[in-house]
Amino acid sequence: MGTVHAKNVDPLPMRGRDLGVTPDDLAETPDVAKQEVLENKDVVVQHVNIQGLGRTKEDLLGYEISDVFHAKNLIDVMRKAHAARQRLLRLGVFKEVEVLIDTSEGADALPNGLDVIFEVTEMKRLTGSYNTMVGNNEGSMVLGLTLPNMLGRAEKLAFQFSYGTKETSYGLSFFKPQPGHFERNLSLNVYKVTGQFPWSSLKETDRGVSAELSFPLGLTDHTVKWEGVWRALGCLARSASFAVREESGHSLKSALSHTVSVDSRNSAIFPSRGALLRINQELAGYTGGDTSFLKEDFELQLNKRLFWDSVLSASLWGGMLYPLKGQPSCIADRFYLGGPTSVRGFGMYSIGPQSEGDYLGGGAYWASGLHLYTPLPFRPGKGSFGDLFRTHFFLNAGNLCNLNYGGGPRAHLQKLAECIRWSYGAGIVLRLGNIARLELNYCVPMGVQSGDRICDGVQFGAGIRFL
Repeated sequence: MGTVHAKNVDPLPMRGRDLGVTPDDLAETPDVAKQEVLENKDVVVQHVNIQGLGRTKEDLLGYEISDVFHAKNLIDVMRKAHAARQRLLRLGVFKEVEVLIDTSEGADALPNGLDVIFEVTEMKRLTGSYNTMVGNNEGSMVLGLTLPNMLGRAEKLAFQFSYGTKETSYGLSFFKPQPGHFERNLSLNVYKVTGQFPWSSLKETDRGVSAELSFPLGLTDHTVKWEGVWRALGCLARSASFAVREESGHSLKSALSHTVSVDSRNSAIFPSRGALLRINQELAGYTGGDTSFLKEDFELQLNKRLFWDSVLSASLWGGMLYPLKGQPSCIADRFYLGGPTSVRGFGMYSIGPQSEGDYLGGGAYWASGLHLYTPLPFRPGKGSFGDLFRTHFFLNAGNLCNLNYGGGPRAHLQKLAECIRWSYGAGIVLRLGNIARLELNYCVPMGVQSGDRICDGVQFGAGIRFL
């Protein structure tokens, strides 16, 4: 009797009780024929055992491994066992998961019976982490402490402290997935965030709580969130404009939001095919607080692979903020546009309404981008380090403004079509893992309006979300 370590789906000969297939027969058979023999030989998974459990509850794992019992042949067993291993690792409660497939033993053992054994190593009760994070043109150091699998059913309590160039934050989060449906989860958060916004001569401190429910529905993913936040706004410098000084003070925002997304891209950083559609709605003021508005925004991206590993990508963003109850909008809730992650060739968030050099944001915006990504010339480092880079040609356009809400949709579109800023250029893009990217571009800004701050020439950008 022998044991098979099933880490992939390559056909492996079984030893032990006669399954009607001998290793010698397989050794003389081509690989395709081997797989056909194994796929056509019926087997029965009699037992699935998990070894190494400590505080993890067995009922949580039953949902993740149940599909293994439905396998009909050895190849199918290996595939389903590998998929179950991935689901177990996704829970975030195990450091390691090994899979072993063995012939069944005992009085009830069938001639073609198999046992599947998962050997697991649980995470420690307390884990710590230290890493760096890239935001929209901002870097930060992140320290974290986590209590994984706190109650035995993949719950997680995490404390995180982040110190960045413009933002410092800390927060406590509790995460609870639904057993058998890891995509359905609830998270509760308590946090404090202090940020600096030099383009507006503004500093802001937020202290808040939130509850967030995420779940899939068909081909879409949904997130429903309630957030209550006490905001303290102040001037970052003595030279702050009077318009910014007027916004200073305290406010309380209580808001409900809903986000729906459909993402068929094969990569979030360097997609070569697929599309993304994300729509977000936020309603503030009807669950308390002294801030009232309705905010809508969307993001659309389409990607198409062309010849010679080149990719054509098109993006469109847009949004509108509608104040309610006769209250003016707050500078902290408005949209901002411009910079290396949106309309390139312009300064960070330096498009649109401004006062004495301070940018105040706007109530409506749109931005679009057309991009051509190609491999580096002559393909240096192909198959390794060179694949992290792309050559980048782009054309961006957009506008941000305030609307006269009594004018109607046609007047709104006309306002958004005035004074369009646009730019074009080329550069190099570097992928940082699967979470962020860096861009070094040569930009030519066009359609510049009075008060806009431009970056004519080389511009560097870092972030996780790019137009």
